[in-house]
Amino acid sequence: MPTLCGLILAAGFSSRMGRDKALLPWPPSNATGATLLSAAIAAFQPFTQHVIVVAGKNADSLAPIVAASGASMAINPAPECGQFSSMQIGLRAVLAHNCDAAMITLVDCPPLSASSLKLLCEAFDQALARGQWAVAPEHNGRRGHPLLAARPLIDAFLAAPITGNARDVKRAHAQRFACITVPDSYLTADVNTPEQYAAVSACNRESR
Repeated sequence: MPTLCGLILAAGFSSRMGRDKALLPWPPSNATGATLLSAAIAAFQPFTQHVIVVAGKNADSLAPIVAASGASMAINPAPECGQFSSMQIGLRAVLAHNCDAAMITLVDCPPLSASSLKLLCEAFDQALARGQWAVAPEHNGRRGHPLLAARPLIDAFLAAPITGNARDVKRAHAQRFACITVPDSYLTADVNTPEQYAAVSACNRESR
């Protein structure tokens, strides 16, 4: 079976939110100080050998959370090159940690429940046995994160130009993907603005 590493992309500028999305409280109303970043790390850890966070200009503010959570950090020195550049940097770090598969998410995607992540991991094992490369969750017909990627897909991402994007690589290998339905209703929600964060927060409260 593949050795799975968690990969959280957190190098964005959060310009529309007005503050770093990685540091937004999650769950929204909690007194623990948990953030989207720390919650994502904690969600991944039971299912992965290690968790890597890709940071950019925000590395100094994220470093204490990463260290306290027992994860490690990779730095994108040019986050303005886009999210795909962060993914490539992160995937190289995954391979450097002797892992051959990755559980990839964006820091502004609220983490799925443990039961949903367990379903994804089980589906990933089954997909690999069928010769597929990846598994993604879906809800109401729409895909979300995390993406579980095996070594062939990691290699395809790394072989693409830095100016490329993950969508084109996934489309080129669409027959190698499997999807599994999960009940998490906020799976496909956007968290780019304060209004969207408030809407996802309300959805999270209703689902508890």
